[in-house]
Amino acid sequence: MSGAPSRLRNLASQIFPSASPAPPETEPTHRENIHTLSPTLFLPRAAAVEPNALAIHHTTASGLTLRLTYQDLADRARGLGYYLKKHGYKRIGILCPNTPAFLESIYGIAAAGAVNAAANYRLQPQDIGYIFAHADVELIIVDREFVGLLEEYKKQRPDVPFLVDNDDGGEEAGPFDEAIQEGLRYDEENGKRGWCGGTLEPQTQNEEDVIALAYTSGTTARPKGVEFTHRGAYLGALANVVESGLNLSNGGGGCRYLWTLPMFHAMGWTFPWAVTAVRGTHYCLRRIDYGEIWRLLREEGITHYNAAPTVNTLLCAHPAAKRLERTVHVTVAASPPTPRLFEQMMELNLHPVHVYGLTETYGPITKGYQLPEWEGLPKDERYKKMARQGHGFLTSLPIRVIKTGEGVPEGKIRNVKKDGEEIGEIVCLGNICAKGYYKDAEATRKLFAGGVLHTGDLAVWHPDGSAQILDRAKDIIISGGENISSVSLESMLATHPAILEVGVVAVSDEHWGERPKAFVTVQEGKNVQGDEVIVWAKKNPAISKFMVPREVEIIPELPKTSTGKMKKNVLREWAKGGDRTVE
Repeated sequence: MSGAPSRLRNLASQIFPSASPAPPETEPTHRENIHTLSPTLFLPRAAAVEPNALAIHHTTASGLTLRLTYQDLADRARGLGYYLKKHGYKRIGILCPNTPAFLESIYGIAAAGAVNAAANYRLQPQDIGYIFAHADVELIIVDREFVGLLEEYKKQRPDVPFLVDNDDGGEEAGPFDEAIQEGLRYDEENGKRGWCGGTLEPQTQNEEDVIALAYTSGTTARPKGVEFTHRGAYLGALANVVESGLNLSNGGGGCRYLWTLPMFHAMGWTFPWAVTAVRGTHYCLRRIDYGEIWRLLREEGITHYNAAPTVNTLLCAHPAAKRLERTVHVTVAASPPTPRLFEQMMELNLHPVHVYGLTETYGPITKGYQLPEWEGLPKDERYKKMARQGHGFLTSLPIRVIKTGEGVPEGKIRNVKKDGEEIGEIVCLGNICAKGYYKDAEATRKLFAGGVLHTGDLAVWHPDGSAQILDRAKDIIISGGENISSVSLESMLATHPAILEVGVVAVSDEHWGERPKAFVTVQEGKNVQGDEVIVWAKKNPAISKFMVPREVEIIPELPKTSTGKMKKNVLREWAKGGDRTVE
């Protein structure tokens, strides 16, 4: 039955025909057929469905083997959540390696209706301090090993307390564990309402609220705080369940996921939520140790891990590398891989799942889908197709490759041809594009100029709709009017039998304007000189004459970010004769 205001409006419209028609009755705010989306709910759900399933396997800092069930993990995250609720903390920093404490914090902080801001512990102390100051954190959860990185920050912000995790697993658990116990007691004293009957928020009230600030690496500028929402994280996690095959059967058990990818990087590409959604086991790893990784792959039956191409390159080259009896699915991203790397991985039974994305897209947003008809192709051609960045994820909209240099007014963006030749910029749209940059409206405006998320990556669009990155705009080398993709040249040089890794940048050339210079590392037990590589390149039919490097320099190690991306900015400085003692 309509209310009095509605009846009066209808009556007025009859008496005064010129009056505006009555607006329709508003929809009720509650809907039984929808619910707000948050990946936090995955944890209490996992504990309810399979409480005794192994959630965490971890070797602690003290060398103990720690195993936690999903009931254990849910209880500990619940305790942290109530502790944060009790003390009113709303923004919490995290400075930890890939430990159970990090995983517990992701869930406990969100359950408290708070926002986490994880920092890269490999950054300089001043950069870590900047991140926590910029994020307005009120509390920092920090691994005991990294407390020293916060000395200067503590002097500037003595009001921000630390919760130190000893990563012990025994009697010396430390303040972090004490906080969890305090939170569990608080819940007990208030009726033991658990995850869903108290003040915790496993299902957020507003799915567009921020769940985490994921900071960019900041290799050339100050790190930016990318705003991840509950909805975006939920849909990104579900996409990774499907696209990385986390829900594939493991002899009746869940996936066994090895944490080689830093959890601080784009919130672990949403895998802290994705693995939990399928009740898989998180194999936490404090640091990259290639011998230990091979041991875990063999002895623990690891089914999945994520890593940048450089990590996979070094893993394949390790003395312990040996073909595995069981297939391991490896999600590869961070920088364009070479076809040669995929060939090496397949030989070891490490099956690559090639994805592409940014921090601003919750990590992966495209996948290079491997098609059955590729099986009949020559090996080289098949691996080249596998190295493409592919198509948009299941829960996103299709990516586009757009023309550059035309400006980006709303509605005026134009696609490049799908001919595999015309170069444009990859742009993204849809659910798993981040909300924006925290406290940076201008950078957010530029990110979404023209109504799409700009990646800054230059690519071609193939007739089948798949994209293939050629370079970052700033890394294209223009030599005598020819555009040289440093990525393509790196892939070609990496086929040299003695080369391990390659980084290519531009150097000035009086005649051609620019020429490529290659920095090269050599495989263990092999030897090659730079001049020999140049001679080999000149004879290689896959390398055009104008692409042959002017210089090839052999170095012990390429400079990389904490997530395995090559630091091209550092290589450019080295090519100019810059200081090599500082990266």
